[in-house]
Amino acid sequence: MATLSEVARLAGVTTATVSNVLRNTQKVKPATVQKVQEAIAATGYRPNLMARALAEGKSSMVALVLPDISNPFYPEFVRVAERVARHRNYFLMVCNTDERPDIGRAYLHQIAGTLADGVLVLHAGIGADDINELKTRRSPIVLASEETVNLADSFPHVVVNFHRAGEIAGQHLLSLGHARIGVIVGCGLEGMQLGRLEGFQSALRAGGIGLDEALVRNVKDTVAGGHDATVSLLEQHPDITAIFATNDLMAYGASQALAERNMRIPGDISLIGITDIQLARDMRPALTTVALGIEQMATISINLLLDLIANPAHEPSIMRVPDPVLVVRASTGPAPARQRG
Repeated sequence: MATLSEVARLAGVTTATVSNVLRNTQKVKPATVQKVQEAIAATGYRPNLMARALAEGKSSMVALVLPDISNPFYPEFVRVAERVARHRNYFLMVCNTDERPDIGRAYLHQIAGTLADGVLVLHAGIGADDINELKTRRSPIVLASEETVNLADSFPHVVVNFHRAGEIAGQHLLSLGHARIGVIVGCGLEGMQLGRLEGFQSALRAGGIGLDEALVRNVKDTVAGGHDATVSLLEQHPDITAIFATNDLMAYGASQALAERNMRIPGDISLIGITDIQLARDMRPALTTVALGIEQMATISINLLLDLIANPAHEPSIMRVPDPVLVVRASTGPAPARQRG
């Protein structure tokens, strides 16, 4: 493998000049940059990123800790975050915890301030105490879109109005005349989707309808969870005319259970989710959902982390993602006459 010295010798410059070109410090004349780049191409040189990190005290790496990479929401978030990080000359390391907060905490202890210059934590069940414990490392940690975050906590976080998302879903179903509504709530990581349920309940209350606890199912937020919850709801409450799922993945599972019973969506029963992942657009019928703004969420979150790395003296920040919006597609319609009558 070629060395830095070999590149410098071929380009006729010092090793310090080669380093400056690699770091894109803009201290090098364009003609010299071209010579160095040609020497790099000719030798096949690849920089030793770990050695550079040790020498400079900077890894050019940030980490994203998330609970379940198989959930389509997370790859969509990662795609945006990686693009933004790359544009700002950072590599993004993805750390999957399999929905185990202890693994998430281990990641924080192992990589914050060592392998990564900063860490973005997304729905990983990691709280304020875990983050505050690592403050002395001077490596910023940003908490993104946690549903139960305490806004008084003195660390950087990005806030999504999940309560409003649930409220929007409830208002939409009420506007279509639905009153008997089955509810599927994702309860992974200690009920992190309860904010959405509270917003939905608030909408029902404003419409003069109480939330019937018998119509609520708490399940793991997976396709199977949504499917099984729907089976249970239909067996015990065949009079429901709509189903609200607190994320699109469970709504997809619900649609499978409805298809197995030859129930028409939305002719026999309406279906609405929250998130607006690509799957919601690809379903047939396409899913009505409340979009959380994944692209905005990821962009704001990763930029906040990189800004804090660039300016460690910056005070902890609370950033807010724009409010969720209703995306009406083909899976919701008026309540059947049997209920409205």
